Amino acid sequence: MKKILITGMSGLVGGILRKHLEQNEAYVLSALNRRDVEGVPTTQADLGDLDAIKPAFIGQDVVVHLAAQIEENDLDSMLRINVMGTYNVFEASRLAGVKRIVYASSVATCAGWTKEAPYEAIFAGRYNEVPEKWPMLTHDMVRPIGLYGSSKVWGEALARHYADAYDISILCVRLGRVRKENRPVEIHEYAAFLSHQDAANFLHRCIDAPYCLKYDIFFASSNNKWGIRDIEHPRKVLGYVPQDSAEDYRQ
Repeated sequence: MKKILITGMSGLVGGILRKHLEQNEAYVLSALNRRDVEGVPTTQADLGDLDAIKPAFIGQDVVVHLAAQIEENDLDSMLRINVMGTYNVFEASRLAGVKRIVYASSVATCAGWTKEAPYEAIFAGRYNEVPEKWPMLTHDMVRPIGLYGSSKVWGEALARHYADAYDISILCVRLGRVRKENRPVEIHEYAAFLSHQDAANFLHRCIDAPYCLKYDIFFASSNNKWGIRDIEHPRKVLGYVPQDSAEDYRQ
């Protein structure tokens, strides 16, 4: 049985992944969370406190690091959770001998490209201005927007260092837009939509990928007609085939 620790399990994506994995008896789940997660062994601790979170990592095979500070109006929390917290998760994983970390990055790491044509028109829904084909943003491109996107670039760079220096497998997933409603709500989300089903499937594939895959970055989105991010790379490496599309919800 594979032991999996999920940080931020009480969040939207954490809850989706928990529900998905609980259907498989091959996994034993635990949580590292600021509040208790009912029905799952939970270590309640602040990610900014390395000593406090260490016990959660003992005996774990895989860590899925989803916890993050998204709001940018609290710089102290951004630094404590996204910067020091990510370092602490990686370091606690190293100390405990964790084999794999699945790091939840974000499309915000390269969202700056949406200021340029033709992506700007796609995000604004001015599809009549969009050429028949457009170049996809690839996983090696970086152009963050805001402190949140910048903090996720830090996480990807730190993951590269830990994978190289300590022989830990770390897969970075630039998650698309996941909504509680499980559908696009704003026009730009038709380019970035990631359904609950596709999100769970994607993360599951990262959890079970061969440990010889030491480091990589993937965009995770559904099969969106107006998508601008390459999902051919995760198809080739992980066998990811999205089942949903933002267009399924077009009115």
